[in-house]
Amino acid sequence: MAKKVAKVVKMELPGGDAKPGPKLASAGVVMPKFCTEFNAKTADRRGEVVPVIITAYEDKTFSMEIKTSPVTGLLLKAAGISKGSASQKQIVGKVTKADIRRIAEYKMPDLNANDIEAAMRIIEGSAKNMGLQIVD
Repeated sequence: MAKKVAKVVKMELPGGDAKPGPKLASAGVVMPKFCTEFNAKTADRRGEVVPVIITAYEDKTFSMEIKTSPVTGLLLKAAGISKGSASQKQIVGKVTKADIRRIAEYKMPDLNANDIEAAMRIIEGSAKNMGLQIVD
């Protein structure tokens, strides 16, 4: 018999550094156990924001699905800046086509794209909206 789902929560937590708190308490999971498992699975992604979907069951168990990091954070890291531009017209940094391809390959499982070229166009659009210039 399948477990009965109590709650599904989507969160963005720091990779390898989740701590018990109100965010996790709202999910209704055993926080120390969740934090230990999440931190072990995301230890290689320290410093990144890691999206996770937590499914809490009525018997106080849980399952989690860890997603790829948001495109904006990856682009900011690749450009070496801390913040994007409020306007597309103001250029605040540069990323290379190689950076775009690397990010697109990483994000491919979470993107709605049929091939790597389509994924690259999605990433390029995000970069331009953030005020990043794409160079070869």
